[in-house]
Amino acid sequence: MDEAPSLRPTAAMLAIGEELLNGRTRDANAHHLAGWLDQRGIDLVEVRIVRDDHDQIVQSVNDLREKADLVFTSGGIGPTHDDITIDAIGAAFDLPVSESEEALQILSDFYAEKGEAVTDARRRMARVPEGAALIPNSVSGAPGVRVGTVYVLAGVPAIFNAMLEAIDVELKRGPRMTVFSVIGAGPESRLAEGLVALERAMKGLRIGSYPGPTGKGGELQIVCRSLNAGVARRAAEAVEGLFRANGVEAHTVEGYVARQAAS
Repeated sequence: MDEAPSLRPTAAMLAIGEELLNGRTRDANAHHLAGWLDQRGIDLVEVRIVRDDHDQIVQSVNDLREKADLVFTSGGIGPTHDDITIDAIGAAFDLPVSESEEALQILSDFYAEKGEAVTDARRRMARVPEGAALIPNSVSGAPGVRVGTVYVLAGVPAIFNAMLEAIDVELKRGPRMTVFSVIGAGPESRLAEGLVALERAMKGLRIGSYPGPTGKGGELQIVCRSLNAGVARRAAEAVEGLFRANGVEAHTVEGYVARQAAS
C-alpha cells in the first residue's frame, strides 16, 4: 500500500508488434520505461502487448488512458504496411490523420543531410492525428507524436529511449521512493509471515520478495520501498532481524540490486 498515492502520477504502456508475441523480439522498452519512470516519481501501473491490429490498439489505448495519467506506446510508427499505430491513435481519439508539413520538413532535412530523398514510404512517417504535438527523434529523424496524455513512440529501443529524453522536461514528477534491498539466503517461505506483518504494521511500506533465479534457494532479496525514508530504513532493519531469527546473516544495500537471469 502507498501512504499518498495521489502524490505520484501513474503511467501505462502499450507495446505493439507481432514480433513481441511470437518470440522473435524480446521487449526491452518496458524494462527501460519502468526504471525511467520510477526515477521520476511516476508509477507504471500496467504494461500490455498487442499485435499489429487496428481494433486491438484502439481498444487498448482507450482502456489504458482511463486507468493512468499517462500512456506510452511503442512500435508501429515506421514506413511499412504493418505500421498502423498512427491511424489507430487517430481512431482512438476520433481524429483525422493527415500529413504534417512540420513533420515532412523534419524528414526532408534529416534525409537531405544524408544525401537521400524522402520516398513515398518514408513520407508515411509524416502522417499524424490532427492537432498532435511532435516528439523529436534525434536518432532517425521521424518524429513521434503526443495526443493528449498519450505518447506515441518508436519501437526500436535506441529511438524509444531518445524520444523519452526529448519529452523528459514536460512530464509532471512525483516524489521518489526510498529503496533498500536486504540480501540474505534461504527459502522465502521462512520470512513470509514476518514480511506480511511488517507491511501491515508500517504505513506506506511496500515489500517485495525475490528469490534466486534458479528457484532452488541461494540468494534472497527483500526490497523495502516507501515515500518515507525513515519507514524504508526501519523496515530494512526489521527484515535483517527476520533473517537473523532464521540463522542467516543479511546485509542491506540502498537502492535496487541487479541480478543476472539463470542460464
